[in-house]
Amino acid sequence: MKKMEKLLKTMTFEFFGSGNHKITPGMFFAEANSLFLDVRSKEEFETVVFSLAHHTSTLHIPINEVPERVSEIPKDKLVGVFCSSGVRSTMVYLYLRALGFDKVRIIEGGYAELVEELKPGKLLKQLP
Repeated sequence: MKKMEKLLKTMTFEFFGSGNHKITPGMFFAEANSLFLDVRSKEEFETVVFSLAHHTSTLHIPINEVPERVSEIPKDKLVGVFCSSGVRSTMVYLYLRALGFDKVRIIEGGYAELVEELKPGKLLKQLP
């Protein structure tokens, strides 16, 4: 609990104003050493499927499994946490930060912004 209290004390006006806790899908995909952490439920993951093979490595861990599977999440990569609305990704962001993950961001915009980055025109520009 002390780690969470310490973390919450850093969440000042300046912290939120800087926007360093979040990242757009486009900015995230531009990062070379990154991991897209999908924390949606198994049911959502199986229903709304998208491949990010041309963008980044991915890992699906439903939010309720994160505590047991946190060892699968690398600390040396930029971890972008994604869910459909931002609620679960924010919770996992806080959890990972409390555990000492410094390179973690909330991927903004849910499905709408993610789909924008996966359109053919943008995808074509990203392919070698």
